[in-house]
Amino acid sequence: MAQVAGWRPGEFWEATPADAAAVLAAWLPDAGVEGMDRGRLAAMMEQFPDG
Repeated sequence: MAQVAGWRPGEFWEATPADAAAVLAAWLPDAGVEGMDRGRLAAMMEQFPDG
């Protein structure tokens, strides 16, 4: 799952069950999960800059 999700080993081992469930739910066709819009992505990038 880590490789398919694009997680590095540390990210995989630090992930919570909720993190894993969110990734898996996004892959299910009837999960009812919508994608993120650009505005929300921009807000998250501002809140959590990579450095």
